[in-house]
Amino acid sequence: MRLYLASTSPARLALLRAAGIEPIVVPSHVDETAAVAAAEAEHGPLSPDAMVRLLARLKAEAVRGALDGRPLDGFIFGGDSAFELDGAIYGKPHTPEVARERWLAQRGRTGHLHSGHWLIDHRNGVENVASGRTAVAAVTFADVSEREIDAYIATGEPLEVAGAFTIDSLGGPFITRVDGDPSTVVGLSLATLRELFIELGVEWPSLWNRVL
Repeated sequence: MRLYLASTSPARLALLRAAGIEPIVVPSHVDETAAVAAAEAEHGPLSPDAMVRLLARLKAEAVRGALDGRPLDGFIFGGDSAFELDGAIYGKPHTPEVARERWLAQRGRTGHLHSGHWLIDHRNGVENVASGRTAVAAVTFADVSEREIDAYIATGEPLEVAGAFTIDSLGGPFITRVDGDPSTVVGLSLATLRELFIELGVEWPSLWNRVL
């Protein structure tokens, strides 16, 4: 049972591998900023859940064509994440200055990580059916010092992750509590993905193709 991962996220890939699945990585190259802007121009401001679900769907749909000249035969998964604090949505900070500003605002506080999932049944090279869902986890941060923040930002790790933090790497010690599926904070909720497969009539163990 092939699973195509429409993402270049190392965290999502590592999660799936740890869960016994070796996916085929197919980068989606979706212009996320333009996609959100277009959706909001048509429908108004998007909620965090709606935004990550939209981007997850667009990423999965973007790779429905052929790979190496052959149609994709299996399941295509797209995922997206965003962090919410005080009603504002935060994606990747990209620059040290933005990352530092966010950490100063979120230290000692609790925000919510929204993770969008979209799964396409693309068996036999055609789109049969698709389903999506969003998972949310509350993340509480330690009251870290500015020296700790600056040292963390200097590693470069928080610049290209939603919310400017990780839980499975250098940022882990700065998080004191997670309410919800912990894998949601890493990049995708394994429990939610399993539920989507069940909706499509597929049992999770049938996806195991990796020797641990």
